[in-house]
Amino acid sequence: MAVPMGKRTKLINDPSDLVLLLRTFGSNTHKEVFDKLSEGWMTEQELSESTGADVKPSLEILRKSGLIESQWRMPEPGKTPDKEYTTTYSKLHANFQCSVKDISDLIMITFKSDGELAEMIDAIEKEVEKGNRSMVGLSRALDMSSALIRGIARRSCRLTVKGQRLELVK
Repeated sequence: MAVPMGKRTKLINDPSDLVLLLRTFGSNTHKEVFDKLSEGWMTEQELSESTGADVKPSLEILRKSGLIESQWRMPEPGKTPDKEYTTTYSKLHANFQCSVKDISDLIMITFKSDGELAEMIDAIEKEVEKGNRSMVGLSRALDMSSALIRGIARRSCRLTVKGQRLELVK
């Protein structure tokens, strides 16, 4: 028997995943967009009309968090198809252990402005561009914990975390 899409559980095994979740649900607009998508499939235009806000940033952070999925809506004959979105998960299961220092770093990263993190993001991106992609190598080169690097990478629109490595988004 297939599990309905909105009833799946998101597993969180990495504490740095909390950075995007807290940023997402710390915003009234992002939360409202998520709640609307929990009710069913909607296009970007339908979401904008329903919320009265620009929903592009919300869709981007929800996509990066892995909380939404998309598909093409079949249009009426002669019209172009529209992308529509819905939530992927309705439940969350967290299973990780980390030091208080690491979780405090992650919470700090979550609530700093983009400008306050720009220097750290830039330093990490430059290392990755040079080919230093492993968490161990980045930790040594930047004198930062891997939890801090992972959390900062989650905030960057140019970096993605792939296991114990970072990659530049194409």
